Amino acid sequence: MAMYIRVKRSKTTYFIQCDPTETTLDIKQKLHTLIDQPVNDQRLILMNTGDILEDSKTLADQKVENDAVVALTLRKMTTSSRMST
Repeated sequence: MAMYIRVKRSKTTYFIQCDPTETTLDIKQKLHTLIDQPVNDQRLILMNTGDILEDSKTLADQKVENDAVVALTLRKMTTSSRMST
């Protein structure tokens, strides 16, 4: 059963089509194609509970429902990750 979640970052909202059986990691991979940010640097937070969504759990396991609002935060770049050799 397809559903949508709203992922908010700053003043931008991404509408992501997904399935309750998809994991948080699946959603992060979809976001990676949209925002070009590594999956490991993304953190998703369910807005109505404040819970951080765990990569290995499904949306259904974490009570993410259709039209849920999820906040996207990104890990800050460290000096070691900015330096490339």
